[in-house]
Amino acid sequence: MPNKNTTQVVCIAEFFAKDGKADELIEALHVLMKPTHAEPGCIRYELNQRVDLPSGITFIEKWKDQKAFDQHCATPYIANFFDNVRPGLVDRFEIKLYEEFLP
Repeated sequence: MPNKNTTQVVCIAEFFAKDGKADELIEALHVLMKPTHAEPGCIRYELNQRVDLPSGITFIEKWKDQKAFDQHCATPYIANFFDNVRPGLVDRFEIKLYEEFLP
């Protein structure tokens, strides 16, 4: 069995915009990128839009460890997005955590 990196955390955060709200959702999520990239535990924080379903907007994230990911989730800008911004723009979402297999 290949080795896994059990320290780092990979997060796939999938958001599906409400009808006609994809551009607004992208803008709202894009605002989160600069402060997140400045967080000490952030390794990767990449925003993507599905080609086959433009309402699908996804962050692919990698964090130094679970503590760094938890601290990210507790930041005021992430809390504000989920508490105040998301309800008006997002139809549904799913946050999934992974461990990466090493080469």
